[in-house]
Amino acid sequence: MPLAVTLLSLCQALLVSGNILLIAVSPLIGAQLASSSWSTAPVATQWLGLMCATIPASLITARLGRRRGFVLGNLCGLAGAGLAVLALHLQHFGLFLLATWLVGIGIGFGQLYRFAAMEAAPEEQRERAIGLVMGGGVLAAFFGPWLARTSHALADTPFLGSFIGLGALYLVALLLLAFIRLPRESSAQSVDDDAAAPARPLGVILRQPTFLLAVLSAMVGYGVMNLAMTATPLAMAHAGHGFDHVATTIQWHVVAMFLPSFFTGRLVARFGAGTMIVTGCGFLLASLAIAQLLAADYLMGTQGFFLGLILLGIGWNFTFLPATTLLTRCHRPTEKARTQAANEFLVFTTGAVTALLAGPLVITLGWALLNLLLIPACLLPIALLAWRQLALRADRPQIEG
Repeated sequence: MPLAVTLLSLCQALLVSGNILLIAVSPLIGAQLASSSWSTAPVATQWLGLMCATIPASLITARLGRRRGFVLGNLCGLAGAGLAVLALHLQHFGLFLLATWLVGIGIGFGQLYRFAAMEAAPEEQRERAIGLVMGGGVLAAFFGPWLARTSHALADTPFLGSFIGLGALYLVALLLLAFIRLPRESSAQSVDDDAAAPARPLGVILRQPTFLLAVLSAMVGYGVMNLAMTATPLAMAHAGHGFDHVATTIQWHVVAMFLPSFFTGRLVARFGAGTMIVTGCGFLLASLAIAQLLAADYLMGTQGFFLGLILLGIGWNFTFLPATTLLTRCHRPTEKARTQAANEFLVFTTGAVTALLAGPLVITLGWALLNLLLIPACLLPIALLAWRQLALRADRPQIEG
């Protein structure tokens, strides 16, 4: 495996560490600086920043190169971490929202690490390259909660130390990026007829059954996971669990999200992306069922949240990574930037909306009913996959990249 893939994996770990930290502490900071109704607003603005960055990030990296784009994204994240420190010192909620928005922009650029890894790896190792980069999130599972726990170590301002540590992680990522050598755009493209073919209209690309399956699976995986995970700190606090229990639960949830990445690529190669997506939806449904058992007191509180989020993390992995593999089959080299931009925008808009809705929904509906209403969403990729298989069997004409 090329050194660039390994370094991208470390950058991914540092990136996700910041994401986890925000998920663990931002709802608590929001409740502290504003009110419970606005507790998940900082997470939502982070996702809003990510959503705003998706299309520009793909176009900027296509024009300037992957590495320069990643450096720009890290600088945005570093600025956001510094602004968060100032906001916490001043106890200013609006300033903190601006800080998480900037961090979200940095995360938006970093979401392209997985595509850069595929381009840097030989064709026969591309699935493994995605898995290795996403597997960097396992390190983040320990960095992120550790940063959250250090929040009480500095002065009397809660969570101030977390964002000082976050800024340090972004500085380390910038240092790693200085050593990464990525292939030029022209050398990363395959030499075939498609490489020289003119780009098709975006609407033609988006209507492909394979693209629809890829983007829907990623949207469902991210949406269900993000809504349940963002609401978990509030639900656990409401159930009387302390912050240490919340941080530990989130930590092992993130391990479950990223640890399977080391072998998900092999499973996709062996069983197919469709089979893995169905399996991922099954794990998501099992996680939602745990919430119902918690509500009925069939499971102990802390253990129930822990088991539910473990299943939730595995479900996300088995839907999102195969969806990434499918996406690479939907475009020609000349269509890559626009196709990736459309996918990232749709997926992370879903993340922004679910993060914004998590707080009000868990307060108004309750933990159990919220999870129950997510069940139909988990069935959508399965239904689309079944329709796609029927279309293929009927030999319906379709345009594939």
